[in-house]
Amino acid sequence: MTSLALVGPALAQAATPSTAGIGAQMQQMAQEGSTTGGFIGSMAMYGAALICMVGGAWALWQSRQPQNREGGRVGMGLAGLVLAGLFATGGTWINKAANTASGGNSTVTSTAGTVTFGAGG
Repeated sequence: MTSLALVGPALAQAATPSTAGIGAQMQQMAQEGSTTGGFIGSMAMYGAALICMVGGAWALWQSRQPQNREGGRVGMGLAGLVLAGLFATGGTWINKAANTASGGNSTVTSTAGTVTFGAGG
C-alpha cells in the first residue's frame, strides 16, 4: 500500500500543467532533439559540399592529364562543383521550401512549435 501512496503524487504531477512537469520536460527534449538534428544535418551537408568540391576539382584536374582523355571527366567535375554549391546552401533551400509549402507563414528555427499550413480558419 505504501508504494501506491508514493506513485499517486507522481501520476498527479503528470496531469497538472506546470513548468517543471513531464510535459515541459518532453517539450525540452523535443526541442533539443530538433536542434541536434539540425546541427547534424548542417554538418552532413557541409561535409558533402566539401567532398563534392574536392571530387569535382580532382575530376577536372584528371581530365587534363594525357592518360585520361576519355569523355565524361569534365562533366563529372562540373557536376561535383554544382553539387558542392547546392549542399553548401542547403539550409537556405530548406527554409525557402518551408515558406513555399506554407504560403509564406513558416520560418525554420531551432525552437520547436506548431506549424499551421494555409490561411487557417
